Amino acid sequence: MPLLGCAPAVHASAFVAPTAVLIGPVRLGPRSGVWFQAVLRADGDEITVGEESNLQDGVVVHTDPGFPARLGSRVSVGHHAVLHGCDIQDDVLVGMHATVLNGARIGSHSIVAAGAIVPEGRDIPSHSLVAGPHGTVVRRLEEADLALISAHAQNYLALTRLYRLG
Repeated sequence: MPLLGCAPAVHASAFVAPTAVLIGPVRLGPRSGVWFQAVLRADGDEITVGEESNLQDGVVVHTDPGFPARLGSRVSVGHHAVLHGCDIQDDVLVGMHATVLNGARIGSHSIVAAGAIVPEGRDIPSHSLVAGPHGTVVRRLEEADLALISAHAQNYLALTRLYRLG
């Protein structure tokens, strides 16, 4: 949906579910998927989603002026998570019902646990497991954790291909 002359730009290989809503300057990279009931509302600043990323059912991505939302490549955002004006680097898994607020940055190869809240302006280092209501770094990720991040991204990449075929 265009807003103030800016329409979403969706790569030809991306999938947007029929009940998902993209508003304003939203850019979706190659092979990304935006799933059912997800809302990407770029009425404050732009939203950029890298390649092979997935925003699952019920995800909300919103921006405020001066706080764009940037998601890198192979980012998996679990059901009903909220991303608000934040920067999510490559190869990150954001768990279901997690919230990442304005100005927060999640370093690459990290996991934000289900239900976690990452406060405004928090800078999470790469390879971190973040959990709890204060976005606390619990530990450094291990190889098995990195494999989990990759498996989530690959699973949704396969689903994106399947749904694009109809």
